[in-house]
Amino acid sequence: PRLWRHVPLLIMQCDEVIWQVINQQFCSFKVSTSVQNFCRNEHNVTGLCNRQSCPLANSQYATIMEDNGQCVLYIKTIERAHSPANLWEKITLSKNYATALKEIDEHLKYWPNFLVHKCKQRLTKITQYLIRMRKLSLATRPKLVGVHKKVEKRERNREAKALRAANIENAIEKELLQRLRQG
Repeated sequence: PRLWRHVPLLIMQCDEVIWQVINQQFCSFKVSTSVQNFCRNEHNVTGLCNRQSCPLANSQYATIMEDNGQCVLYIKTIERAHSPANLWEKITLSKNYATALKEIDEHLKYWPNFLVHKCKQRLTKITQYLIRMRKLSLATRPKLVGVHKKVEKRERNREAKALRAANIENAIEKELLQRLRQG
């Protein structure tokens, strides 16, 4: 009989196997609707659950995220897969939109066009909402004050009760004055 030696398997990240498990079995980020599947992973560049845009099933992946009003390019490479804490390389992009686009082109030079294009789209979206946030913070808005319905109702009832009591007192006073005049 032939004896097999137990050879320790190297732990490697195989994208296709990971995608098969995520797609056919279970993914905690997947949200299924009747029309299509969405992904809630914060690093997902499109928000859709498919092979191309899954950050878990792609060992080479990039995305743009906002961090304290600053756009940051997150790059995931297979060389960092052994250390999940350092999996994403963070590159702070310029606040100037045109310069940031050039920086994306520079850092993702030999990457798939799909990913580069989606990162640029995401940069555009984040830049626009940062501009809107700055405009809203500058605009003066009226301060909204909450209305306590219970307290308001209680006060109304107290006022009505006080008015009724005052009316009774006035009626008694008029009656006494009238009796006094008549003798």
